[in-house]
Amino acid sequence: MMRGHRPEAVAGAAGGRRLVMIDLLRFVAAFAVVMFHYIGVRPAGIWPVSPRELFPEMTWTWFGAFGVDLFFVISGFVILMSAWGRTPGAFAISRVTRLFPAYWFGVVLCVVVYALTGLEHGYGPKMDGVYERFLPNLTMLQTGVGSPNMEGLYWTLWVELHFYALVTVLAWWGITYSRCVGFMTVWLLAGLFAKEADVTLLETLLIPRWAPYFIGGMALYLVYRYGGNIILWLFVGACWALALRYSLPTSPREPRYWPGVHEYVCVGVVTGIFVVMALVATGHFGWVRWRGLTVLGALTYPLYLVHLTVFRPVVDVLYPEAGRWPTLVVAVAVALASAYLVYRFVEKPGGRLLSRHLKAAAARIREASAPAAPRSEVAAVSGEPDGSRGAASGEPAVAAT
Repeated sequence: MMRGHRPEAVAGAAGGRRLVMIDLLRFVAAFAVVMFHYIGVRPAGIWPVSPRELFPEMTWTWFGAFGVDLFFVISGFVILMSAWGRTPGAFAISRVTRLFPAYWFGVVLCVVVYALTGLEHGYGPKMDGVYERFLPNLTMLQTGVGSPNMEGLYWTLWVELHFYALVTVLAWWGITYSRCVGFMTVWLLAGLFAKEADVTLLETLLIPRWAPYFIGGMALYLVYRYGGNIILWLFVGACWALALRYSLPTSPREPRYWPGVHEYVCVGVVTGIFVVMALVATGHFGWVRWRGLTVLGALTYPLYLVHLTVFRPVVDVLYPEAGRWPTLVVAVAVALASAYLVYRFVEKPGGRLLSRHLKAAAARIREASAPAAPRSEVAAVSGEPDGSRGAASGEPAVAAT
């Protein structure tokens, strides 16, 4: 890999430490979701028969769906780290430049694959309106305007956007230790009240179904930054308990895939997510320093975006002639290669270009929005007395910035 394109690990708060373990966990989460979509789902769709029938020995991959839960805890940790010390505008620019170049490519790739192959969403009957969905999906706001996702997995990005909006409010307030604790308290309790009262507006804004993961990640970042205390660990414990409640089959996460043990596996997986992230926050993975993990971390987002899109044509071309396992191996290899290409040629250069233009535009807006100097100050600079022709001529007074 060229030096100029080496991905950066997640930066720590102290001493410039790099949390490469976070990069590894991000990749594990993404790969778990890949395996869930490839062979863990129940209905037939991309495969001509149900993956559970085609890969009966791999039914455990259904629990790869919990990769999303791990993503959200990591996001709570990393996004608070990223927002700390930044203005709301700087934070927003960092998120836009991080998310949109690869996302735009993924949306375009969906349309191209459909146009060339006719292969669309793999689960259930074919959906209409691929092209009609294109423009709304480019905004990443399609769920908010009632337009279907180009790929079903884009729903997680909509959830993330809710979190980013809330963190932007926190950044506007000014991020400090005490304000983070207050913010997490209000968010957690308000989300619970909204869910109990069935207030749709508040549920939409506060995402109580997923808030425990984000808040738990934020609390763990505070543990990492400042050290643990009973308040922060109570937050982590409360978020873990709520996450368990929402992850069990009594919640919308249905059906039971391993009758008799499904609930215990769910408890174990969610508990494992919080335990591993707690170990990261308390420095128990400080010995993990292999810089190659930053490459895996860099592949995470593009892999998540494109893995389903490239999977469809691979299965269509290779299966059943090549057999189930060779088809699966090739599909995973194509997904990983595609993710690297998107990272190398789209995400990094596109992010730099977008960042440069957004920062320049923001600077011009700030400059144009600077308050004008008082009339007396302008008169003093121009050498004319206040109220003289220079002040009354109707010409704008430009204050120094």
